[in-house]
Amino acid sequence: MKKKFNWNSFIYNFVFVTMLLSVIFLVIRITMAPAEAVAEDVRVKSDYLLMLVQCILGVVAMRLPDFIEHKIQIHIPSNMLLLYAVFLYCAIYLGEVRAFYYNVPHWDTILHTFSGGMLGALGFSFVTILNKSEKIPMNLSPVFVAVFAFCFAVTLGVFWEIYEFTFDGILRLNMQKFMLENGTQLIGRAALLDTMKDLIVDCLGAFIMSFVGYLSLRYKTGFIEKLQLKWRKGAIKDNKTA
Repeated sequence: MKKKFNWNSFIYNFVFVTMLLSVIFLVIRITMAPAEAVAEDVRVKSDYLLMLVQCILGVVAMRLPDFIEHKIQIHIPSNMLLLYAVFLYCAIYLGEVRAFYYNVPHWDTILHTFSGGMLGALGFSFVTILNKSEKIPMNLSPVFVAVFAFCFAVTLGVFWEIYEFTFDGILRLNMQKFMLENGTQLIGRAALLDTMKDLIVDCLGAFIMSFVGYLSLRYKTGFIEKLQLKWRKGAIKDNKTA
């Protein structure tokens, strides 16, 4: 019998190779790009540096699930891995390298809403991981678990904005979009708009996923379980023995 083609694995590997090739391409482009803009549509070294940092982090992020599964003994569902890979591809390669953040209306807003939902699903996973169980313990209220997932997702969204603010200052990047593409710095509320919008849609995405997760737990639909990270069975026994 022919083995069924694994589309999830193909897409994941495709994203990883794309990130890796982008790193090589950007290293070459940095050496060739001008230090200052010579025309409005010409990218400078700092533009390529931002892309390079993001792509390197993307390569590291793509290897993170393997580390988690083999070193920490936590199983990551294929559905969650697929969403993770698609998000990295859209955020880093399409967003930064292909300039979708500047050329596609509301691209950043869409991705932050999506990431808020993903982090909300991850929040449900942490309940099972911290309790060292394969399923969410029945003695926990669905409302409590949903609130925890929401708070977890929003907190990570705040950490991400702190990361962007820090590296914008250290490397003189523009991840928080406080400058226009031509280098003009925004002032006042206009400079805060991108960060605040990101936090608001993070909350929106987290709330939607938390509410869906609550309904899944309340009425036992099984939807949220398909996205949950879980301890491997052997790891749970070892933890309980320890």
